[in-house]
Amino acid sequence: MIALIQRVSSASVMVADETVGAIGPGLLVLLGVERNDSQANADKLLRKVLGYRIFSDEAGKMNLNVGQAGGSLLVVSQFTLAADTNSGLRPSFSSAGAPAEAEAWYHYFVKAAEEQGITTASGRFAADMQVSLVNDGPVTFWLQA
Repeated sequence: MIALIQRVSSASVMVADETVGAIGPGLLVLLGVERNDSQANADKLLRKVLGYRIFSDEAGKMNLNVGQAGGSLLVVSQFTLAADTNSGLRPSFSSAGAPAEAEAWYHYFVKAAEEQGITTASGRFAADMQVSLVNDGPVTFWLQA
């Protein structure tokens, strides 16, 4: 399981001209599910995302996690993160999770984040989404479990 996280001032996701998820300050989490991912992968990645200290403390140092900073999550499914780009000029998605499996792990991740007390919004799995964000920093990290 892969998460590309971006520290944002705000972020939103639209489907067919309707906003389906939006947050103020926090993290935009682009979530990719790989073949053979498990609950252990999802739980480990969520711990990393929620614990990653990329928000500024009083001294201006990246020392706070999203919860300590009072931020929210916007989780958007992003199967292209699981692409194999090692050869050729066309990505292969053979390592991406099957759609039904990926959708189940995506919803699990969102629910588990909510259960941790973090305000969490989400996109719509497998939809054609338009994601808008104001990347704060910019600060972007690739996490994998």
